[in-house]
Amino acid sequence: MSRNQPGHAGEGDLDYCYDVVEDVSRTFALTIAELEEPMAHDICVGYLLCRIADTIEDAGHIPAAEQRELLDRYNQVLDPDDATTVEEFRDEVDEWIPEDPDADWEVVAESPRIYDTFAQLEPASRRAIRPPVRELVDGMSMFVERYSEQGGLRLQTFDELEEYCWYAAGTVGTLVTGLVSRNVDDSVRDTLQNNARSFAMLLQLVNVSKDVATDYVEENNVYIPQELLAAEELDTEDIPDEEKSEAFVPVIHRVVDRAEGYLDGAQTWLEEMPEIRGNTLSAWAIPFLLAVGTIRELEERPEDVIEEGNVKVSRSEVHQLFTLFAGEDDPSLEELRRKMRQQPLDEY
Repeated sequence: MSRNQPGHAGEGDLDYCYDVVEDVSRTFALTIAELEEPMAHDICVGYLLCRIADTIEDAGHIPAAEQRELLDRYNQVLDPDDATTVEEFRDEVDEWIPEDPDADWEVVAESPRIYDTFAQLEPASRRAIRPPVRELVDGMSMFVERYSEQGGLRLQTFDELEEYCWYAAGTVGTLVTGLVSRNVDDSVRDTLQNNARSFAMLLQLVNVSKDVATDYVEENNVYIPQELLAAEELDTEDIPDEEKSEAFVPVIHRVVDRAEGYLDGAQTWLEEMPEIRGNTLSAWAIPFLLAVGTIRELEERPEDVIEEGNVKVSRSEVHQLFTLFAGEDDPSLEELRRKMRQQPLDEY
């Protein structure tokens, strides 16, 4: 057993999955906490399968060729017709796991444990989860190869940004839609499928907008299109320069405007969503509304993206939003969207 190899007895471990998702994504953990069973564990395990690929793609210490090889091997593990085992993937990734791994790399280290838990989900859940996860892995592998010479992503155009957002988040939207649209009318399923992209693109574009400096400094990835930087006579190297924060304001506004264009479709997706198999409106309405609030904050203080990073709504507003959904009746999405777009909930 290698230095990073965890103990592995071949059994799934849902308790572990629930614990570790809180370490890698507090936001997604809050979403899962709003779900009931069996949807909660389906979403939790599906998310962690995606997170394994995401961590490899973001790993600046892994050469691009090795990154792609690892992603391709992971995709083979996910292919039910391929004989590649998760243990083979785990052996190959071992040399790249840091000596003192953070939560994301611990998830990679525990990939056999997570995959075994996935294998124990009911067949219909596995059928809904597997294809979008594999599409996500394929997309990440493609982008790693595309920018292998640069050592990090440097997206060029808005179209390419949206292509990347599809693989990083749109596929997750497809995963969620597949799980919540079982045994529903064809019209409901069609509406969900037609608008799932809007929900995912909204959240991903908001993340791109608020994390410009963080993504560059920590991952050497630049998702903001180079065409927007060039229009303002900015270079990638200007991103961490606080003295140029004002120059980035038009760039941030352009991406935020694109995100806002997906609000209507995302709301339609939410309003059509069935509350079955433990699914709840609050699980998805809360991140939607937090995105609305983050758009408001980004428009009011876009320079903070460069000066401080990770612009987001206040903890008190998050708490108030959760409190509103804790009652017996779900609040009006339309009303909350309007209010949060104008000002923080705790200022009303």
